[in-house]
Order: sequence, then C-alpha cells, then structure tokens
Amino acid sequence: MPSSPLRFGLIGTGRIGQVHAASIAADPDATLAWVADPFVDGARQVAAQFGGEATDTADDLFVPGRVDAILVASPTPTHVDLIARSVEAGLPVLCEKPIDLDIARVEALRSTVASAGVPVALGFNRRFDPAFAEARARLAAGEIGALEQLTIISRDPAAPPASYIAVSGGIFRDMTIHDFDMARFFLGDIVEVQATGSTTFDPGAREHGDYDTAVTVLRAASGAVATIINSRHSTVGYDQRIEVFGSTGTLDVGNQGTSLVRVSNTSGVDTHRPFESAMVTRYTPSYRAELREFISLVRGGASTSPSFDDGRAALLLADAAQRSAEERVVVAVDLS
Repeated sequence: MPSSPLRFGLIGTGRIGQVHAASIAADPDATLAWVADPFVDGARQVAAQFGGEATDTADDLFVPGRVDAILVASPTPTHVDLIARSVEAGLPVLCEKPIDLDIARVEALRSTVASAGVPVALGFNRRFDPAFAEARARLAAGEIGALEQLTIISRDPAAPPASYIAVSGGIFRDMTIHDFDMARFFLGDIVEVQATGSTTFDPGAREHGDYDTAVTVLRAASGAVATIINSRHSTVGYDQRIEVFGSTGTLDVGNQGTSLVRVSNTSGVDTHRPFESAMVTRYTPSYRAELREFISLVRGGASTSPSFDDGRAALLLADAAQRSAEERVVVAVDLS
C-alpha cells in the first residue's frame, strides 16, 4: 500500500457515518476522499466538514484509483452488496454491524470473502473501548484466574423512533448484537443461548412486535456464563458496564460520567452527575481505535479488527436469542 494516507470512500452519512467521517479526519494516516449517500445533501455536508468529493451514488467510489478502502455506514440491507462489491474490486472494507438481518445472505457471501484475500472488518467498536480492552487484557494475563461469569449491562438513554424499530431487525439483532460480540471477545466459543424479553414502556416496540427490555444468558464451551442485560431506556444516561468475575478476582468497568465532581448536602451524599447521554460521546475513542486497527490490517500489519466471521457469529447468536425469547426454549448453537 502507498505510504501516503489511505484514501477512504465513506458510504452513508447518517449518525454513524458522521462518527466515522470524524474518525477518518482525525487520523493522520487517513483521508476522506469520497462520500456517497443517495441523500446527496448529507454527503455534501459531511464532505464540506471533513473533506472529500460528494456523490449520490456509491458507484463513484468504485472507479479504479479513486480510493484505497471503503467504509460502509449505510442502512443494513445494503451491507452485503457493498461488501461484495468492495471485495470484487480488491478494496479493503470496514462495514458497520450487522452484516445483514438474514443469515442466509451472510452465509452466501462467506466463501467469497474467505477466498478473496481482501481485508474485511466488522464494526464492533466496543472491543476497542480503552476500559473494556484493558479488562480483556488483564483477564488474558491471568490477573483474576479463570473466567467464570461475565455480566454486561447495556442500556440506551431513550428508545429510538418507531420507524427505526420497524426496520431494525429487533433488539437482539440491532442492540444486543454488540454485546454478543463482546461476550465472544471475553468467553470465546459459545454453545448455548437462553433469552427473554418484554415490552414494558415503548409503544414503538409494542407496535412492531419487538422488546424494549431483554436479558440473555450465554454458556461458553468452557462452562463460563455471560449475562447480558439490555433496556431501550435509562433515565441516568447511557448505561454501559461490565463485570468480569474470575476464580481469583473480579474486574469491574463502570460508567463514564459527565463530571468528576461529587456533591454532598441535605438532599444527598456523594451525588454524581448523570452518565454520558449519547453513544457518540461515550464511544468516540473506541471508534478512532477501531479505525487505527483497520488501517493496520489494510497495510498488512498486526491487527485485532473483528472479521466477517465475527459478524456472522454475532448474528447467529442474535437469531438464537430471538428464537429463545419467542419460543421460551434454550437454543444450542454451533458457530463454526
């Protein structure tokens, strides 16, 4: 690859596309060369802020010689086709999760990706959160012995619009999928899924037959167990915590607060301000680290970027959780 900064083509300029554009602009080894979105005004706004040429079609990014890598942040139904086009063009691609909502489409693309020899990475940015990554490294170093239990708490500040719920694939494929990847990151092979969900507060979830509250239990081949607790709302902010319980100790990752100042008075003792209220502010460092790892992958260096198969495994777990919650059964899984 050239020693000059990698020229990125960004597809999609919604909220997550803008996060990626900012990450590219902040990295000295990357430059935003092209921005594509059918909503061309969005592409123009992102290009004006972060650089690059704006277009209303992804076709312009696949003209030979224009870009060195593709970053896919467009709606989920476009992901499979854009990954396939990138691989066929010999362009490394970093794609947001999930690969698709239909596992059959993912399976159909799997052999093509495996045989192409083109770097393909999935956007599971939470692996690169500094605190989560530190906990994983300290577990791997044996600091707390053998992993026995993992608890992941992930609650959004507020439920998304009903129109989003309608096309999201449901809470397990849309929200919990990040936590499924995190569970695999810590536990390794997972062999069993049991999930339950309810609709307690969100009219949009009720309208579209989804859950706004869910708990999933995963059992690993080692016998270790992960519990994932999700909610579509949290009055105290973006609630993102992990507890790693081992045979000789525990690692805890708490929430990121908006202030280090605590107050004690007649209405409370050691009162904190709310947690970060948005995904963007909470996980900005992880998105930038994710991009750095992908650039290393593209340049042939060492990289821990999640692979296409990691994306496939997370979707298989999401499908198993959906079935478990609907049928009230324990579902055995084979992720090989």
